[in-house]
Amino acid sequence: MKIAVRILALALAVIMAVGFAACGAKTADEPADNTNANKPAKTYVIYSDNAFAPFEFLDTATNKYVGVDMELLAAIAADQGFAYEMKNEGFDAAMGAVQAGQADAMIAGMTIKPERQKTFDFSEGYFEDGSILVVGKDSAISSVEDLKGKVVAAKKGTTSTDYAESIKAQYGFTIQYFEDSPTMYQTVVNGNADACFEDFSVIGWAIKNDGIALKTVGEVVNPGYYGFAVKKGANPELITMFNAGLANLKASGEYDKILEKYGY
Repeated sequence: MKIAVRILALALAVIMAVGFAACGAKTADEPADNTNANKPAKTYVIYSDNAFAPFEFLDTATNKYVGVDMELLAAIAADQGFAYEMKNEGFDAAMGAVQAGQADAMIAGMTIKPERQKTFDFSEGYFEDGSILVVGKDSAISSVEDLKGKVVAAKKGTTSTDYAESIKAQYGFTIQYFEDSPTMYQTVVNGNADACFEDFSVIGWAIKNDGIALKTVGEVVNPGYYGFAVKKGANPELITMFNAGLANLKASGEYDKILEKYGY
């Protein structure tokens, strides 16, 4: 009798063990327990300028930043399915944030050039522009030769400023630096600086749409393409997605629609 009871107890123990194992196992139709799959997708932090119309500027009616760069990035993100948080902190601040790893990328009318490619990886160019000399509406300055002994305003970190620095010794002018374009423009309008160099499309927008009392002089110089940028060696997937999205937008005509909205 005792033997029979022991055999019965052993049999029950085996049945229970098999049952528990079956309960713990997943069938082929059940999803795997993948913790990473339950995590939200990465949200990229992207910096931009805060006063560089028509590429990024504050729409006072909505208190939101708008412009070519803002709409282009939004359309590319939607096309490629990635999420991002935009921070409009200024051009110099944007470059610093990417270099310091505080931002994943930047889009801010940033010209692709060899010096920058040492510290940034760029997308394909998405807009071509160049620098031009800008003076007060009633100024007698008609060329760079007239800048001798003058003060030229310049926005920190920009290609236009790099150009001004490259010719200041040749033409004998000094440079006064500013953090943003509107302050730089107003300094020239007020006569506290004699001229500035700015991207042609940007100053053209300011003169036409904001009625700022400035004019351009001479021809566009130092042409180049704007690019979306990440810290060198970081976030290569963002460059890949930006390029793919840009190609899709051009193919669909959406790229042209965005440019046309801002007069290009």
